[in-house]
Amino acid sequence: MDEKTSDYSHVVTVVAPGGESLQIIGDTLESALREANAKDFGPVRMLSGDGHFTAIEQAVDTRNPQPLRKQLEAIFAGKADICVSPSTNRRKKLLISDMDSTIIEQECLDELADFAGLKAEISAITERAMQGELNFEEALRERVGMLDGLGLETLETCHRERITLMPGAETLVATMSAEGARCVLVSGGFTYFTSRIAEMAGFHTHQGNTLLDNGKALTGKVGEPILGREAKLAALNTEMKELGLSAEETLAMGDGANDLAMIEASGLGIAYRAKPVVAEAAHCGISVTDLTAALYFQGYSDSEIVWKH
Repeated sequence: MDEKTSDYSHVVTVVAPGGESLQIIGDTLESALREANAKDFGPVRMLSGDGHFTAIEQAVDTRNPQPLRKQLEAIFAGKADICVSPSTNRRKKLLISDMDSTIIEQECLDELADFAGLKAEISAITERAMQGELNFEEALRERVGMLDGLGLETLETCHRERITLMPGAETLVATMSAEGARCVLVSGGFTYFTSRIAEMAGFHTHQGNTLLDNGKALTGKVGEPILGREAKLAALNTEMKELGLSAEETLAMGDGANDLAMIEASGLGIAYRAKPVVAEAAHCGISVTDLTAALYFQGYSDSEIVWKH
């Protein structure tokens, strides 16, 4: 970190698609900071400007980081992702992330439901659960129950034909791993998928729920206890304790209500294309660019990133 940057309480990071002008982004940020009455600015640092993304950061003193973030998000709405983070402990030593609609582009259960002709019904329940309108555990039992009798071969077909990594997922995990961080995938989904996605994306370990079967087909039951909101928080706390880390050294990321507890408890909680209840509670959000933004939020520049395609 720039020695001068450490003299300020926070760092504002702006990440936009590569087509955005670096000059315009910088001028807009300076104007926005003045409008927000953040009068004490530090140096501007370019993180990316080579065509992939346009990303800059600026040190600033503020006592109200979240209101400042919301003001900047309103100004950059639809054009850039914003993070206002403490200037200390920026590079996290633990990444703990949700899987469905975060590390992968799909909801595995909804895709399985499509093979049973039940995608519309099950997707509607998934959406309500992710919005926080339904109890996650009860909603999971209900959805899995509707898949009773689905052949086990469908799991492999679903994984092979439907599941794709989110843009930037491999780059995020590879870069943080190279820096010495531990990367953990925690999902309210199923271990059949978490084991495969963890390997594809490069995570060190994974946790998920277990679909029960009779050797030929799903039984409509899920292993208990169900890994939900509190279990994700417990996973964060367990990893922190085992690694001897403080909360400030951790990053948690997700999109649904069952990710809220770990997002709020982490040092940097990122809402990724998230439901409103999650976006409101998180420290910052990604909705315009991709998961690479989580690296820029930590102060990584293009030359330090381990690019994966």
